Amino acid sequence: MGPSEIGQLSSPSKIDVCLSKTNQNLTYHLHQSQAMSSDRGKEIAEGSSDHHHQLQQPATPSRYESQKRRDWNTFGQYLKNQRPPVPLSQCSCNHVLDFLRYLDQFGKTKVHLQGCMFYGQPEPPAPCTCPLRQAWGSLDALIGRLRAAYEENGGSPETNPFASGAIRVYLREVRECQAKARGIPYKKKKKKPSQGKASDESSSAMHFS
Repeated sequence: MGPSEIGQLSSPSKIDVCLSKTNQNLTYHLHQSQAMSSDRGKEIAEGSSDHHHQLQQPATPSRYESQKRRDWNTFGQYLKNQRPPVPLSQCSCNHVLDFLRYLDQFGKTKVHLQGCMFYGQPEPPAPCTCPLRQAWGSLDALIGRLRAAYEENGGSPETNPFASGAIRVYLREVRECQAKARGIPYKKKKKKPSQGKASDESSSAMHFS
């Protein structure tokens, strides 16, 4: 066997060279594919985690909903403070009326008595000793929120004490009394659809011990 033939046997063939290059290319592409799959999987996992976090994050309640919840909790505490405590299932319109009268001690609206020299004056020139009361508008908005909260918490519309005719009569009497005492006639305003909740939200919150 000549030297040239020995050299041909010891040197790699063209097929071996092609196979070697093919294996290198496959290895490179496999590494690239694995890296891309890892990055894509990470993105999907992070995206899924963010989406799950967004689903778990509770929506911020509106001012109206927050005020309604506070009013409902306050009324529930008022019933518990009675002697003996009054279960919500036994609450009647009389308890609601007592609650509204109880709120007057926290009022900020001057309501002149009939014997006061400033009775019927919208802008009295001097202070007087007449009591402060809850404004009719605040009470009316409060009853509206409590009426809705009662039914949202499982109460039946047929037994809703806040929707009683006695409550409507009381609120009407308060409105007329305050209008005469303050010299400010009540005028029913036409409400726009978007202003329904705004009037409820404008009423001040009551705080009780």
